[in-house]
Amino acid sequence: MEQPMVSVIMGVYNQWDEKILRDAVNSILNQSFRDFEFIIWDDGSCPEAAGNVQALGGMDQRIIIAGREENRGLAFSLNECIRLARGKYIARMDADDFSLPGRLERQVIFLENHPEYGWCGTNAELFDENGVWGLRPMPEIPQMADYFRYSPYVHPSVMFRGELFDQERGYLDTQETLRCEDYEIFMRLVGRGQRGYNLQETLFRYRETRESYRKRKIHFRINEAKTRYRSYKELGILFPAGWIYSLRPVAACMIPPQILEWIKRTEGKFRKRGIWDGQAKAGGEYPTAALEVQSHTGTEPAPFGSIGKIHGPAGRAV
Repeated sequence: MEQPMVSVIMGVYNQWDEKILRDAVNSILNQSFRDFEFIIWDDGSCPEAAGNVQALGGMDQRIIIAGREENRGLAFSLNECIRLARGKYIARMDADDFSLPGRLERQVIFLENHPEYGWCGTNAELFDENGVWGLRPMPEIPQMADYFRYSPYVHPSVMFRGELFDQERGYLDTQETLRCEDYEIFMRLVGRGQRGYNLQETLFRYRETRESYRKRKIHFRINEAKTRYRSYKELGILFPAGWIYSLRPVAACMIPPQILEWIKRTEGKFRKRGIWDGQAKAGGEYPTAALEVQSHTGTEPAPFGSIGKIHGPAGRAV
C-alpha cells in the first residue's frame, strides 16, 4: 500500500454514543485533503462499545482498527497508533470532537511551507449537545509564558511532523501524566528546541459539556501539578512564576464546580464575541465553517445551527 501523507490517530475507550463516534470519524473522512490513513485504537472498551469501534472499519478502506482488551490509557493508545503510523505527518483526533472540512489541508500546507515548526494546531469552537457555545482562540506562536495558565494548543487539533517521534519517545505513559499527556509532550518538545504554531483559523470543534467541569478528581490534579513542576524546572522557568502556576491545578479543586463552570462558560462566550484577552482586531473576522455533517453516505442536517461570524485575530497567510 502506498505511503500516505498523513496518519490520523485516535484512541477510543467506552464511547457508548455511536452517533457521536461516527460524527467524529465522518469529520475526518470528509476532509478536503484525502491522502491519509486513519488509525483507531480501541483501548479495552467493553463488548458493546467495542462493537461500535469495530463497525467503523467498514466505513472506509483508509480506516485501520487496532487495540487490545486491557485498558491502558490515552498515552499508551496514542503511542501504539504512532507505532503503526506510516505518514509524513501525524494528526490527532478525539472520538467525541469534530474536525472542520479544511483542517488537514490547511495544516499540511502550513507544515510543508514552514519547516521551522514541528507541529501546528488550530483555534477551536466549543460545543455541547445544544450546539456551539464558545470559542477557544490560541496564541499564534506560543512563548514560554503561554504554558503557565493552560496548554497553548488544543491537543486533538494538532498535526505533528512524524519525524519528531523518530527523534523522541512518544507520549509519556505514567500515572503522573494521566490526563495531562498533552501538556507534558509539548513542554518536552519545547525543551528539545522544537517550536509549534497555531493557525489563526477555526478548524476544529472541541466538545466541552457541563459535565466536563466535574470530571477531574484531586489525584489527577495533584499529578498535573507534579508534571508542571518538573517541566518548568527542566525549562528553567520555575522561579518565580512556575512555583505559583505549579499549584494552579490543585487550587482549582477548591473552586466549586458550579463556579468553575460559570468562569469557563463566560470566558468561552466572550471569546466567541471577540471581547476577551484583546483577541478582536479590526478586520479579523472568520466565517463559521459550513455547518453540515457529511456522513460517508450522504448529507445529514447540521447538529447545531449557524453562529454567523466569529471575531478573532487577523489570520496570517500560510
